[in-house]
Amino acid sequence: MTDPFATYDAAYVLGALSPEDRSAYEKHLHVCDQCAASVRDLAGIPGLLAQAGAPAPPAEEPPPELLPTVLDRVRRGRRLQRSITAVAAGVAVAASVTLAVVLTGPVAAGGDPMTPLGDYPVTAQVAMSATDTGTKVDMTCSYGGNRTGDYILVAVDADGGTSELASWRAMPKDTAHIVVGTAMRTGDIKALEIRTPSGLPLLRMNP
Repeated sequence: MTDPFATYDAAYVLGALSPEDRSAYEKHLHVCDQCAASVRDLAGIPGLLAQAGAPAPPAEEPPPELLPTVLDRVRRGRRLQRSITAVAAGVAVAASVTLAVVLTGPVAAGGDPMTPLGDYPVTAQVAMSATDTGTKVDMTCSYGGNRTGDYILVAVDADGGTSELASWRAMPKDTAHIVVGTAMRTGDIKALEIRTPSGLPLLRMNP
């Protein structure tokens, strides 16, 4: 029997589903491992589009060619996922631009734990390293909630100003691995924070 939700993954990640369809799909994700895996594979697309400066797709109706293109590229890229991650991270740091790659995977060793700022179902470890063009941030973020959640990683400078480094959608009981390059120097970053899109800080690390 064909899954009626089989084509919902990209539209869900891009925020193009109606409220009714979104609610039905989120319930379906709890019982369908295949659809949940598809959403995890696509979870980094919104952050990549945002950081690249690409215009956000219309909330009501994405361009008809967008979803097939995204699906085709992600599905073809699964076999080379690890290689793509390494190359994209290197390009981000070398070009001094902010580029996030979001994957599921184990927590990387050597990171420092971020301090929770409340009772939230989120934990993270972060490793920072200086580069010739700025700073490389390598983070793993584990989400223990039962619903999906949207998060952003921001760098805070000495004056309290913030720079958004990455954004992603967390799936229940999952771990995201994010590698991001920023032109900010390591010494200029006074804190890293994981926040909700509304600006609520959940975790913080002071380098």
